[in-house]
Parts: sequence; structure tokens; C-alpha cells
Amino acid sequence: MNFAPVQEAQTFLANNPDIEMVELFILDANGVPRGKLLHREELLAVYQSGRPLPSTILGLTVHGEDVEDSGLVWDVGDIDCRAYPLENSLVRLPWRQIPTAAVQVSMHPVEGKPADIADPRHVLIHVIDGLKADGFHPVMACELEFYLLDAKRDANGRPQPALDADGGRPRATQVYGLRELEQIEPFLADLYAACKAQGIPARTAISEYAPGQVEITLEHGDALLAMDQAVRYKRLVKGVAHKHGMQACFMAKPFDDLAGTGMHMHVSLADAEGNNLYASEDPAGTPLLRRSVGGMLKSLLDSLLLFCPNANSYRRFQANSYAPLAPTWGCDNRTVSLRVPGGPAHTRHVEHRICGADANPYLAAAAILAGIHRGIREEIDPGAPVEGNGYAQAKELLPTDWLTSLRALERSSWARDALGHEFLGVYLKVKQAEYRQFMGEVGEQDWRWYLTQA
Repeated sequence: MNFAPVQEAQTFLANNPDIEMVELFILDANGVPRGKLLHREELLAVYQSGRPLPSTILGLTVHGEDVEDSGLVWDVGDIDCRAYPLENSLVRLPWRQIPTAAVQVSMHPVEGKPADIADPRHVLIHVIDGLKADGFHPVMACELEFYLLDAKRDANGRPQPALDADGGRPRATQVYGLRELEQIEPFLADLYAACKAQGIPARTAISEYAPGQVEITLEHGDALLAMDQAVRYKRLVKGVAHKHGMQACFMAKPFDDLAGTGMHMHVSLADAEGNNLYASEDPAGTPLLRRSVGGMLKSLLDSLLLFCPNANSYRRFQANSYAPLAPTWGCDNRTVSLRVPGGPAHTRHVEHRICGADANPYLAAAAILAGIHRGIREEIDPGAPVEGNGYAQAKELLPTDWLTSLRALERSSWARDALGHEFLGVYLKVKQAEYRQFMGEVGEQDWRWYLTQA
């Protein structure tokens, strides 16, 4: 665990004399940033001796409620656990009215007990360390889709696309539309500027498959750093959108009649010198790549709750929607779950297309890499790649409901070994509590379907 030296904070404060406040945040298992707002003069102490955070902070539901049987509440007296800043995470928040910076922290592996077991970043580090011990250095990148929504709902209380720069509202799907990107140019200009200032390698912008839906790619790199950047990028997108009077939505399926939002994860393995071990003139990659695919496919059901963590996540799975439905793989084929893109041999990698944009990047990456490691160790053959329409050729389908994936993770001995039984103990308690609460809530859909029929 590499925590930041105090000199990093001293240099930042010297170079940013106007900063008044600092947001200290840690990412919980749901991918929700939680923390405290500090005054400038409190920052150096965080770097010198850490900052105490309650153990419950990493055992909360998506609504921020305690899960009493998580083991992090009454059992330990909601004890303080010390968290320390991560290197290069201290950055300005350009959208804030009060000059404010943010710093990401993670639980100390000793001083952070017992909450350290529930820190999702620790889970990813553990999996990466296992791969490195066998000579494999994971390289990853995120493609995150999101909707730009109006801060105000429509007349029926439904979310709606944000207004264009010319005052209109996008109504039609214009995938790859350039005018659509022009219409959000003020937002994109501020977003790219903020990404540059924060050292986030944001690259290509694309108008996606629905009005107001956008994708911006992030450059590949060291797997842990790439996920750190994805976490901070999501916060940045939301903040810049808010500054422009919009809401950036990473919900997996915000509209029943429009495309869902995914988080495509690109992954390869390198040696210690950085050479791509998947590189091959063969479009299907090296034997190592194929064994990696085999492991990801075999572990897919056990991992699905980490890729699709919420009830809404499963509404994204629909045929012929570019959202995957089956444990399939193929070469340069967007109808499968694991796609090996074309291109020069040295760029060969796997695009994992299953995650919703609502997934926690650390946990999704950990499950992907653990599956890869399993495939290598067990020499799992993925079978022949799918050619043509993967939807039509699927022999088995992924479950499309929350409870089935929750039960699969509960039963998985592989996941307990790969991701840690202590972490899964907390994570599953949180998800079980959310499931019970979600299923216990009666709302508009129930009334519309059943009020007059029963």
C-alpha cells in the first residue's frame, strides 16, 4: 500500500494558496464516495498521521444506512479506523464555488482495522499482487457511458435529457453524431480541462445510442492506477455537469425505452518490462489470452453481482441491445460478452462488456483479474470464438435478476478464495439488506400493474 508523503500536501498547499476546504473521501463497496469536508489547516495532519473514520463507513447500503449484521457496527462499537491519502490524489475541484480540493484515502492495513477488510481498493490490490507474483502485470482501461440529464424532471416527474447549447432538447438517437457533441461543447470543454488538471487521461468522446448519452474513453495503463482514475473521473463528470445545471447519470438503465449505460473494461497482461503478453498476429490472441478468456467465462456467474450490483442493473440485459446476455466470446464482435478487438498485434487485449456503469470499478476489476488468474492456473479452454450474431447462438443465458446473482456469489467458494471471505462477508450483508429493502418497497409500478387487478 503506497500512501502519499507529507511533502505532496505541502507542495500542493504552497502552489494553491487560495484553497480553503478539502474533501476527504473513500469509496465504499457500492462505489459511493463518503468522507468529510476539512479546512485547509487540517490537511497536513491527515498525511502525517491519517484521519479516523468510523468502521461503519464501509458497511453502508447505497442509501447510506447502517447494516447492523455487517460486523462493522455494534460488534466493534463503530470504532474509528485510520485512513491515509493515496499518492497523486490531491487535486482541485474546479466546479466548486468555495476554492476546494479533494483527496482520496484508503484504510491502513493495520491502523484501519477492522474496516480495512471492506475497503474495495484493498480487494483489487490483493488480486493484482497475486498476478504479479506469477509474473503477470495487468493493464486496464475503462470506457464509461453516462446520460446528461436536466436537473429538472419533466411534467410527469420523469428524468429527461439536458437542454442543448441552442436551447433545444435532444429527442432522437444519433449514435456517433457530431452535432450532438457540438451541442454539449461547453460541458466537454470544462470536463477535458478538469481531466487535464487532475491528470486523468480522458480521450475520445462519442455520442452514444440514446438522446443525451455520452461515452468518453480513458487511456489504458497500470490496472490499479486505471481504476483510481475511473473513480475520480466519475466524480469529476458529476461535478462538472452540476456546474452546467445538469445531472450526470451512471445508472445502468435509467429509461425503459432507451439504451442502458455500461462500463466496458479493457484488459491485457504484460511482463515486468511492459511487453504485452497477449500480443499476436492471430486475431484470437495468444494461448495466454485464450486461457484468460476461459477463466473469465467460467467465473462469470459467480462474479455477476460485482459487475451488476443493483436491482436496476439487470434491466440493461436485453437482446440486440449491445448489452451481453450470455457467457460468450469472439473476435471483433460486439454481440458477445468478451470481445477481442482487432488492430495491430501489439494492441491485442480483451474488452469485457458486461459491467453496468453503476459497478464499483475496483470490485469489477478485481473480479475480472481474478477470473483471468483462474483461467491461467487451471488452463481453461474457452472454446471456439463466436462468429456472427452472438445473441442467436447463445446456448445459455446470464441471469437477468438480482437475487440469482446474489445467491451465486453467496455459494461461490472460488470468490471467497479469490476476493477474500472477510470482504465478501461484509459485501453480501450489505447487498442482502438492500435486496430486502428494495423488495419491501411498494410504488408506482405496483399500483399501475396490480391495483385494480387483485
